[in-house]
Amino acid sequence: MTPISSAKPTLAVIGGTGAEGSGLALRWAAAGYPVIIGSRSQEKAATVAAALSAELPAGCSPITGDENAAAAAAGQVVVLSVPYAAQEGTIAQIAAACQGKVVVTVDVPLQPPKVSTVWRPAGGSAAQEAQTQLGEGVRVAAAFQNVSAAHLKDLSHEVACDILVTGDDKAAKDIAIELARAAGMFGLDAGPLANASVVEGLTALLIGVNIRNKIKSSGIRITGIPRE
Repeated sequence: MTPISSAKPTLAVIGGTGAEGSGLALRWAAAGYPVIIGSRSQEKAATVAAALSAELPAGCSPITGDENAAAAAAGQVVVLSVPYAAQEGTIAQIAAACQGKVVVTVDVPLQPPKVSTVWRPAGGSAAQEAQTQLGEGVRVAAAFQNVSAAHLKDLSHEVACDILVTGDDKAAKDIAIELARAAGMFGLDAGPLANASVVEGLTALLIGVNIRNKIKSSGIRITGIPRE
């Protein structure tokens, strides 16, 4: 696997004010990545960034906040973590700023109120629709769809969930796998972006497992692979 670089790039976490995005942002900042939280509101982004920064141990990389387009422009790698219903509109705001970059999408297509039932959008998956909307100038990888936000902000908690990474560009997938490692998880290549529909569908399945077992943090582990 090729690391992103020896000097860690700035990550723009679009939708970073939500539970999943903010939890990942906190873990990446703790691992030494400069992070910019993106939101529709610059004020909200700055407020959440300040709150997250207060949770970091001394000496960690900074977390700042800005509105979506500015955050995406400042980020070297863009992470998209918004509700599926907001995906198309959010991408429209940031598409120009994402050109030439890697975008890691965390989005999952869920259809309320039946969020524990698998549903596939017209484009095949949220990740494929993101790639289509962003265009050929952006390399999209899909990851982190199956990890619960429940314990992400507890930096001492070991997250017992593997990260399945899909995409049509190997270097983009390597970046997502490295980000999984930095967040304390095990990432692995799960094939082309067309496979994102399966990975996204697992989220609905896990929500159902959580509901039926009265828990909040079920995840998946892939067996048979040697680990460091």
